[in-house]
Amino acid sequence: MPSEPPGEMELFEVMSTCRAMRRLSTEPVSEEVLRRLIEAASYAPSGRNLQRARWIVVRDADQKAAVAALNRRASEEPVRRYIEAAESSGHQDGEQRRRMWESVRWQTEHMHEAPALIVACCILDDPDQNPYRYGSSVWPGIQNLLLAARAHGLGAVPTTFALEYRDELAQVLSLPPRVCVQAIIPVGSPTGRFGPVRRLPVEDVLMHERWDGPVPVT
Repeated sequence: MPSEPPGEMELFEVMSTCRAMRRLSTEPVSEEVLRRLIEAASYAPSGRNLQRARWIVVRDADQKAAVAALNRRASEEPVRRYIEAAESSGHQDGEQRRRMWESVRWQTEHMHEAPALIVACCILDDPDQNPYRYGSSVWPGIQNLLLAARAHGLGAVPTTFALEYRDELAQVLSLPPRVCVQAIIPVGSPTGRFGPVRRLPVEDVLMHERWDGPVPVT
């Protein structure tokens, strides 16, 4: 069950505790809540208000397995390398980076068990158009969806590994030629606890008028 009833969390609390919760339980998520998440996504702005975003909620076990298999095929090897070569960054030490990639691997291995996968799609002008051409009209909706999930006490994290196999993914989802996937978002009750996100302080990311800071090593 959600840990906080929707509507009782203050906006900045939702944003500051919307952690990447990749380890999800198999507890079902109701149709009503899933519709609320899509409704929240639809409130986001889009270029020229053309509202190109579409959302496919995948709950059928075979469909989830097919989508998850593509994600795993694309992510298994690079995630393994990231875990083995985890090094510190400007805001995380090597062990924290390794744990993060371990959680990505967990998601990869258990994606098919998530109660629902929400596939964020975009309608293009023609089939040969760059599939990322209108991503800026979809990703604000994805962020709205993540925040709405947090407000319902749910974990939701977008992943794009499976986009390496766009043609196969389109076939699994029966996508028309002008529709492309932007991200896959597993949704469910997290097995861990929400808490403050770890982010660089504002002083490290804020500049005025022009760039006047270092470029960190990533």
